[in-house]
Amino acid sequence: MPAYLIAEIEVTDPTLYERYKPLAAAAIAAGGGRYLVRGGETVALEGAAPAGRLVILEFPNAAAARAFYDGPDYAEARRIRERAAKSRVIIADGV
Repeated sequence: MPAYLIAEIEVTDPTLYERYKPLAAAAIAAGGGRYLVRGGETVALEGAAPAGRLVILEFPNAAAARAFYDGPDYAEARRIRERAAKSRVIIADGV
């Protein structure tokens, strides 16, 4: 069953965040994931809209999503993102 990593990202250091993007993209591909949503316009129909970027990644399953997030390929990118943005990240099982 596919799983989705969903991130709300409020960029606080745009210059540093630019360093994050290519590192994250490479780690996502290496982890078997793919972008479904990557920072486009969002419209809130109910509740508050995300404070910044919305990113949705698809992985083959939750274990693969978690392995990507905790894995060595994403480690450097994650450290940069943590310095360049405020984030909320979740993994959700698909159907």
